[in-house]
Amino acid sequence: MNYGSTAFLLLVLAVAVLFAAVAAVIAFGLARWEGAAVPAAISRSGITFAAALTLSLAVLTFLSQ
Repeated sequence: MNYGSTAFLLLVLAVAVLFAAVAAVIAFGLARWEGAAVPAAISRSGITFAAALTLSLAVLTFLSQ
């Protein structure tokens, strides 16, 4: 399997973005359940999305070497 192909790289990137989006939705739900206001919950979910995407891409970069 050619791991350097464009289609494979786009698929891996899409999976990383979906993973980060799921983590952000969970963080939003937990923040709202905790009683946070909507703007605070959106802020927490944005931070979670950025952190999860950064971590996913760092792990994928490490595994590709």
